[in-house]
Amino acid sequence: MDKIFIAQENSKRADVYISIISGISRSECVRLIEKGDILVNNNKILKKQQINIGDEIFIKEQKLETTEVVPENIPIDIIYQDNDIAVINKPQGMVVHPAHGNYTGTLVHAIMYAIKDLSGINGVVRPGIVHRLDKNTSGIIIIAKNDNAHNELAKQFKDRTCEKIYLALVEGVIKETDFLIENYIGRSKNNRKKMAIYNNENDGRFASTNFKVVEHYKDATLVECKINTGRTHQIRVHLASIGHPCLCDSEYGFKKNKYNHEGQMLHSYKLTIKHPTTNELMTFTAPIPEHMVNIINKLQKG
Repeated sequence: MDKIFIAQENSKRADVYISIISGISRSECVRLIEKGDILVNNNKILKKQQINIGDEIFIKEQKLETTEVVPENIPIDIIYQDNDIAVINKPQGMVVHPAHGNYTGTLVHAIMYAIKDLSGINGVVRPGIVHRLDKNTSGIIIIAKNDNAHNELAKQFKDRTCEKIYLALVEGVIKETDFLIENYIGRSKNNRKKMAIYNNENDGRFASTNFKVVEHYKDATLVECKINTGRTHQIRVHLASIGHPCLCDSEYGFKKNKYNHEGQMLHSYKLTIKHPTTNELMTFTAPIPEHMVNIINKLQKG
């Protein structure tokens, strides 16, 4: 869909600022500006044009050419695979499926090369994709290899009968041992790229997350997160709402971080489902990634 942002600060270059707030690469922003698909206050702009607080930035939806989605030999970690499903340990920094600004190098390109059969329910742009992870969230994602498996898995996600556990490294020391956050999450009215907390269902959708403290450090906490609903950026928004955003989360936390790392410290650690054909209860885990282990080691040393 088309996207609209309201500038929250002044910037000397439109292409730089729009790239930051939209998540689109700078080169793609330049292409869209030159094409006339990015407007500021309903007017065409130049890439070096200044952006001012309050400017309305419009980005036209880009239709992805299906012929661009071709298999790519990108190494991926396949935890489990049978005739119906494949379970992938997605690395941080990998986009799940193609979209404007990300036409190559996605998980879809990788699984199209590595896995013979994929469900076709989501078309050629998102074959096999039942659910998503943010680009900078690592860990388990399950892939459907046929339409029956896709429908069965999608039903489990919709009915909340599968269990999804994440691990998050967060800013500050959380005093509670375990706690529940429930409210409504919807698109931010100031920045359409971000999500925000609301108090009623008119502005957002109900969101529920259980949290359990795993380990305390001097100025950070390792937290286990069980999501009872599946809203966009749910864990990140909930943690930020109580003043404990994920470490290195530039969107919902601090713009700069002392760990010299880009991307939130959030990992999809465990997924429990019923197998779509056998009904067997299956639990998959993905080890904590190296980038999180490195920071945990530093935190443990004080």
